[in-house]
Amino acid sequence: MNCDNKGKACACTYPSCSRHGKCCECIAFHRSAGEAPGCLFSKEGERTYDRSLENLCKDRLGK
Repeated sequence: MNCDNKGKACACTYPSCSRHGKCCECIAFHRSAGEAPGCLFSKEGERTYDRSLENLCKDRLGK
């Protein structure tokens, strides 16, 4: 697994995230908080900044 996303667009729009382009750090951070990283959400779902697993399910199911 490549944990460094340099040179590729990071889907997260959170402006001051220190983990931009550091996929493994991002996933570990969000999982430790019981959340999902923004890259798993649709563009609309990601922009809510609600990273809860419940919101991810709603976003993926289109509800």
